[in-house]
Amino acid sequence: MKFTEKFLSKILLIAIPFSLAKLKAQQQTEIKLNAAFIPLTMLNIAVEKPLNKKFSLQAEVFISPWKSLYGKNMQFYMGTLEGRYYFDEVMKKWYIGAYGSVVAFNIQKWNYLKSAVVYDDNGNPELLANGNVRITERYQKGIALIFGFSGGYHFKINNQLGLDIYAGIGATQSLYKGYLKDNNERYDGAEKWNKSGEIVPTRGGIMLTYKFE
Repeated sequence: MKFTEKFLSKILLIAIPFSLAKLKAQQQTEIKLNAAFIPLTMLNIAVEKPLNKKFSLQAEVFISPWKSLYGKNMQFYMGTLEGRYYFDEVMKKWYIGAYGSVVAFNIQKWNYLKSAVVYDDNGNPELLANGNVRITERYQKGIALIFGFSGGYHFKINNQLGLDIYAGIGATQSLYKGYLKDNNERYDGAEKWNKSGEIVPTRGGIMLTYKFE
């Protein structure tokens, strides 16, 4: 294990400077950090590369490694690829985009954040050994595909620094399993995977940008 950690650390020490040097060699490539999620200890970074005077391509990673954040399940790993069209000039002012994302998650959906009564197969509230009604939260584990549209505004602070303010809404298709939080048993009654689809906001934030020239 120690050998593996040392080996990986050496690889990272070599790979990171090499990657930064490669980015610097590519004119106008930007790296970004989403400041909006730093207080929540979530990492959202991106790299945007211009294709021509109007279009660009952005690759993005969004990571929340926490199985429990403020007492709620909030673990997910998301990768996104987005194409953008700028109305003025690439990486300047207003733009619109289309994106696709892949997500692996262990979270509590917004409508499962509060504890609720657990019912048995006959529809009656389950009772604990002390006679109280069983109440617990629920969480979901699975994967999802997202396809959506975004829009935003790219501010220029100076020749290298800027702000990228954006939001996006997408159609989400999920495969997941639902669990009771007090014993980690299934609550949904399905033998395999549940399927769900919804249109919801899936992207947004304030990116601090740095341009390599």
